[in-house]
Amino acid sequence: MQDYFADPRHAATLKFGGGGLVVALLVGMVWMALAQGGTRLDTPMGMALAGSGVAALATALGALPALFMRRISARLEDVMLGFGAGVMVAAACFSLILPGVSAGTELYGNKPAGALIVVVGFVAGALFLLLADKAVPHEHAQSGRHGPDWIALRRVWLMVFAIALHNFPEGMAIGVGFSDGDLSVGIPLAAAIAIQDIPEGLVVAVALRTVAYAPWQAVGAAALTGLAEPLGAIVGVALTSGFAPLYPAGLGFAAGAMIWVVSHEIIPETHRKGHEQAATLGLIGGFAVMMMLDTALG
Repeated sequence: MQDYFADPRHAATLKFGGGGLVVALLVGMVWMALAQGGTRLDTPMGMALAGSGVAALATALGALPALFMRRISARLEDVMLGFGAGVMVAAACFSLILPGVSAGTELYGNKPAGALIVVVGFVAGALFLLLADKAVPHEHAQSGRHGPDWIALRRVWLMVFAIALHNFPEGMAIGVGFSDGDLSVGIPLAAAIAIQDIPEGLVVAVALRTVAYAPWQAVGAAALTGLAEPLGAIVGVALTSGFAPLYPAGLGFAAGAMIWVVSHEIIPETHRKGHEQAATLGLIGGFAVMMMLDTALG
């Protein structure tokens, strides 16, 4: 990822701001959260916002060392990203798919039907990220710019949108995890995502510093990507709470979106610089940590 930002032709002045559409979206999300009890921690929305807020804060905390360090080794970067990928895969399995099948089985009375509703959601989640990849302007490390060509954005915003594209389903996963009020699903999921957001925040911030962004600008942009998680949590709760069949499907949807991110973005990024073995060991470590978290907190 550092190589990705190293081209001086892409350096641009970092400017924060948003158009009317962004403001309208944020206002709508805040209204939706308040309408569903977002200020109360004893409601699914309140718990989801708290959990996703911790994950967003973890991204910002992870970025803070970039105030004092300009780069990290490519091998360490790939290990950290691999660790995050392992956490996400394990979270999809243990905190989303298995509880989803259990909830679907209880709802429909037999395990095949319960698994089928989760599979439908799983495929829908992957397709959602596929469409978002085509609709949202952003850039990947290897394949360059994606999304509408007619939207002109500075390089830093393309990076923010790229990271936000996979932070959003993480937030949605937290929202769906808490939407049924089941802390044994929501808490391990939120904890796992927060843990993997720490190295991710550092990688993003350091990558920005390599193209001469000021330290506070790099940290601010990295922290900004974490705001996609509370937004995703609001959507996750709003779509699945109050309608029983959508709960197992929503868990599958979040799992499909997360697996898409791991396969489409994270693993290719960690394997493009010759550190496949180190990145794979990082993935195994992340998977093991999440498996223990799910056992301890679930």
